[in-house]
Amino acid sequence: MTFKIAVQMDPLESVNIHGDSTFALMLEASRRGHQLFVYDVQSLSLSEGVAVPGEKRATGRLTARARAVRVQRQDGAHAEFGPEHMLDLGETDVILMRQDPPFDMGYITATHMLEHVHGVGPGRSLVVNDPRAVRDAPEKLLVMHFPELMPPTLVTWDKVAIRAFRAKHRDIILKPLFGNGGTGIFRIREDDENFAALLEMHFSRSREPLMVQRYEPKVRLGDKRIILVDGEPIGAINRIPASGEARSNMHVGGRAESVSLTDRDWEICRAIGPHLRDNGLIFVGIDVIGDWLTEINVTSPTGLQELDRFDGINSAGLIWDSIEKRLAHA
Repeated sequence: MTFKIAVQMDPLESVNIHGDSTFALMLEASRRGHQLFVYDVQSLSLSEGVAVPGEKRATGRLTARARAVRVQRQDGAHAEFGPEHMLDLGETDVILMRQDPPFDMGYITATHMLEHVHGVGPGRSLVVNDPRAVRDAPEKLLVMHFPELMPPTLVTWDKVAIRAFRAKHRDIILKPLFGNGGTGIFRIREDDENFAALLEMHFSRSREPLMVQRYEPKVRLGDKRIILVDGEPIGAINRIPASGEARSNMHVGGRAESVSLTDRDWEICRAIGPHLRDNGLIFVGIDVIGDWLTEINVTSPTGLQELDRFDGINSAGLIWDSIEKRLAHA
């Protein structure tokens, strides 16, 4: 069966076609014969729509200025666009919500707007991941529902509490709650004289609390990204920090390498998998350092193409299998 798929994303023209997970998902959808459209989140419009006679629904409730697109793995010619037009998102079958964070009020507003069409059936479109679940699951806060799986962690505005946490654990990591790609993350050692200044800088610029975690030395051996599809792990990559860098994100120079799942990784996945599956979080990437779960990424997870190269699988295909199954059994 052919589906009509809309992709909410950052500009397709500038993606790295050999590393971008959204491009991998689009390429697999194209291989399956599905029809693709792309649009920018800022072109979304929500209105009362037009009532459908005899039915309890309206057309045109949520629209976007979109372009049909054909994709191919060819450098410099990876996307061929049709003319821009107004697309009724309720008339699509699937919407992939794939724009990058930050998870700010604009991002949150988009999830509210997408809820008006999320579902399966006339005037509805299956949004992946479920917009309500995404809104309720900021990556650094969702993980706090599983404290037994985490390293010592604190989320607070209270500078006194942060200082006490540092005094206890000595070597800590400071993270902004709603950033991405490693931006704004600092390692603070026991003798670091920048600690007070960093707190002052953060709270002078932001009304958001900080996440503080005990530094895990095993990060030097890698920060494992495990990909889960419908709550089941399909594989992992290990991200090794660059020399002199505390962060392992590939955006800041981390190196990906092949890795297997340990018994502890399976334990973590079994613990969180049912929650992900039951809440429509189909494509999720979790971060594990040593024996500890540090983040659950649900907004725009990455790592598919690296995983495929190491493990010889089709991870985007497994995601589409899950999506198509949901459409077929709805």
